[in-house]
Amino acid sequence: MPEERKKTPEEILEEARKMIGMETEPVSFPYPVEYEPIRRYCLMIDDDNPLYLDPEYAKKTRYGGVVFPPFAPFGIMSRGSPEKMANLGKSEDMIMPPTPGRYFINMAQEWEWFTPVIVGDRLTTKTRLADVHIKPIRIDPNAFWVITETHFSNQRDEKVCIVKNILLCHRSPEEVAADA
Repeated sequence: MPEERKKTPEEILEEARKMIGMETEPVSFPYPVEYEPIRRYCLMIDDDNPLYLDPEYAKKTRYGGVVFPPFAPFGIMSRGSPEKMANLGKSEDMIMPPTPGRYFINMAQEWEWFTPVIVGDRLTTKTRLADVHIKPIRIDPNAFWVITETHFSNQRDEKVCIVKNILLCHRSPEEVAADA
């Protein structure tokens, strides 16, 4: 049986680019946004904004309730059971195109907010592959850069925010040397 020819990075990129625009199915957080994790987070970072910490004050504002701090990680909100958390990053939560490398570095995130998240909101996310391209780095001249956008919406189907994530995928120096 003949040995299968290894694909070049350019051929892998061509396959990956066909996935641009693909989206995951929406995934809903099983619980509403809760006050207590917001309170603990704000106390941890020494943020005493009453909009985040004082339910009585927040109720009287135009938001009508405690607001989720825009720089707080969504990770302080529960996405469900330990079993669900163990499966995050599987196909229903993300889109990962083929890459020649198996090493990943999260390079950056950009957050764009459209409407505040209020205690009691129920959030849903879906992730879209926005772009993939080759850009060399010192150890891999064919490093892949993968850009995804995770869209958050609330129970009224209002766009809450978009998180743009830039992921660098590269090969080990040994794998690069073997391809030379």
